Amino acid sequence: MFSGIDEVDWASMEHAYGPADDVPELLRGLASADPAEREAALDGMYGAVHHQGDVYACTLACIPFLFELVVDPGVQDRGGVVELLTSIGGFDLDEDDEAEIDEDEIEGAANYAMAAAAVTAGAGVFFELIADEDPGVRLAAPLALATLHRHPVRVLALLRERLPVEPDEEVRLALVEAAGRVALRHRPLAERVGKWLGLLAERADSPGLRLAALAQLARCSPDGLPGDVVPVVAGLLREMRSVPEESGDRGDGGEHAPPGGIAAREDDEPEPGPDTTPDAEPVDPEPVASVETGRGEHVATPTLVGQLRSLSAQENAGRGAPWAADLLRTLHVGLDDRVGDRTALLADQLRSPDRRQRIDAVRMSGGLIRAWRGPYEELVALVGEQLSDPEPRLAEAASHVLEELFGLAAPAADALAARLAADPGSWVKTWASGPPGLSSTVKALARLGDARAVPALAGALELPQVAHDVGFAVGHLGETARPLAGTLRRRLAEIELDEGAYDRASPLLAGLTALRAGEAAPEVLRVLRGAPEYRGEWLRTAALRALGAFGPAAREAVPELRALVRRPGTASATEAAEALWAVSGDAEAVLPVLIEGLQSDQVHDRRAAAVALGALGPRAAVVAPRLRGLLAHEELWLRVDAAIALWEVSGRTRETVGALLTAWEQNRHVRVRVAECLARMGPVPEGSAAAHVLRSELVSVRRHNAMDGGYGSHDIHEDEKLLALCRQALRGTGKGSTS
Repeated sequence: MFSGIDEVDWASMEHAYGPADDVPELLRGLASADPAEREAALDGMYGAVHHQGDVYACTLACIPFLFELVVDPGVQDRGGVVELLTSIGGFDLDEDDEAEIDEDEIEGAANYAMAAAAVTAGAGVFFELIADEDPGVRLAAPLALATLHRHPVRVLALLRERLPVEPDEEVRLALVEAAGRVALRHRPLAERVGKWLGLLAERADSPGLRLAALAQLARCSPDGLPGDVVPVVAGLLREMRSVPEESGDRGDGGEHAPPGGIAAREDDEPEPGPDTTPDAEPVDPEPVASVETGRGEHVATPTLVGQLRSLSAQENAGRGAPWAADLLRTLHVGLDDRVGDRTALLADQLRSPDRRQRIDAVRMSGGLIRAWRGPYEELVALVGEQLSDPEPRLAEAASHVLEELFGLAAPAADALAARLAADPGSWVKTWASGPPGLSSTVKALARLGDARAVPALAGALELPQVAHDVGFAVGHLGETARPLAGTLRRRLAEIELDEGAYDRASPLLAGLTALRAGEAAPEVLRVLRGAPEYRGEWLRTAALRALGAFGPAAREAVPELRALVRRPGTASATEAAEALWAVSGDAEAVLPVLIEGLQSDQVHDRRAAAVALGALGPRAAVVAPRLRGLLAHEELWLRVDAAIALWEVSGRTRETVGALLTAWEQNRHVRVRVAECLARMGPVPEGSAAAHVLRSELVSVRRHNAMDGGYGSHDIHEDEKLLALCRQALRGTGKGSTS
């Protein structure tokens, strides 16, 4: 094995962490008899040689040796090596990608193409591995074939032939998933695959296999799903709970029903010829159901691979069918915008007697609500019921989901309050490093504006170190949190103005700002005057915002603010001018400062000046030409801020609305800001471009800020805010008109 490995000039190549002269050791480690050494080597391959999916010259040089490993039956954990090869060779570079490649990326793109060609050229070995004695190899081989082999019709034929004789349940699920992958990559085969999956969903003797077929059908041929998909899936889940499956059980369904599924019929796919292979359609790779690669005995290792395996083992401990959650997630992805079906399915899961199934359902409920709009009252109430469950992971998962829902969490308000009252010791979470934070239950209740969160915030304010997010919670409670103003003021007066002042003072200042607690002006002024050098600018900004929120109640700060505005052209001068206007209403004092800020070299400073000028309204009409000139600026957010300010100072809507609607189409993240302005303008005329845009947003099922592969903690809140503003703009409760 590894003939010629020492003849490769590894030292001349590099991987993610420097010279690649350690690659031979990693390759040999993959063949080691020591499980810990094998796992460390696999971790090194993913961490350096194939770092975050990258392909280097040394990655290409590894490919022949990786193939040697996967075909040697004496090597253990070969399934992990098959998965590594699949990842290295499975990158699709479509025409759009090629058009966007710049000179710096040409070498990397060439490496991806060469890796795909090299692994695809050797993909025939996976035909043999699909019947390997090692179940871990058999688990990885189907997806490798579906991803890499040039002849998808042959692959489909093999998957169907293998399914009836495969003894391992998880491998059978991988065979079905591989068929779905083939259909996604080779769309002309989707109908053929869909028919087979439909038969499996109806006739397969294993409920897990039927569920897998439905999940893949949802992905590649959703029109083939049964009309009653929700009760069908619910029934399969109940069947899986009542009849535990064994991985070695072939589940023979009688002499006419082959074990594991439905045999291929004589009139099905023909043998492939030179013209029967459709062109591939690239799709993003997705992993098969998680299992222990190789099925051998694994030892605990400090590697990333080891940690992920350990977490997976903890998560799946005691589960009769640990892959069921993956199948349900796949099904939900396939159901896509069928929010009603997905909600009904999750509601059924949340009523399950199986706590692990409910944990999965809680998490999937969060994913559904983050991405799609819909009526979620029943689902949220069911999530709230999990808060009282004695299983801590279930209750905690429910609490975290509710934290992200803001107003949508209302059906669970009583359940949140009950959980809060039952365990006062959990109000604040402490960490090994960093400041303490409020528990998700406290935040969820506060974000509802529920007064029952106030005692928890009061308790948090009495701790030696104040939770960093107290101020934000106060902001959501508004006047309900007014009783906390005195404590916030007292704690701010106690802050030492040293290098740690910002971290300690900022949550207190945020709370006082939200409450507009003008009586705290002396304490805020002390912070403004004594801000230390370290993070002093941040601290002064927080103090100035507080004073601006206090308005005329902070009149004693006027001399200090006038002194700060005498340094025009700086960010602090603009912020001080904003505060001075809010406190004194002296437009003559602040207008020159803001005009100069509008000419800053920094886009951020120009945006701040534009927003502040808008707050002056007609008193700043003289700057309208300057603001109009910014409507053509290359920075989109500056164009939006300038357009809004232009309307506020001039009252003219035509050019403003045009600029705002253009930005709306260019960047979805500006939509809340744009909708706020349209709502303040007043009734949007029926038939206008603005009305069309707003109504189109309201009928969209997808949240405007939904992202594939990531999300923000305030995404749901921002999207619900956008919907409310769209309705308000169409109703016309603003102060002007967009005509």
